Amino acid sequence: MAYFINDNCISCGACEPECPVDVISAGDDKYVIDASGCIDCGACANVCPVDAPHPQE
Repeated sequence: MAYFINDNCISCGACEPECPVDVISAGDDKYVIDASGCIDCGACANVCPVDAPHPQE
């Protein structure tokens, strides 16, 4: 299972430096996670001020 970033994202960038596998990047209107490389660690979710990263079901 991988994480995705929902529409709550405010593009603050807090998540990007926390990702140990460097799969988070700035998109057009919010940050995005490359699910193929996500290791499901939750580091991004732990620092997000608006609870945008969530595990995919």
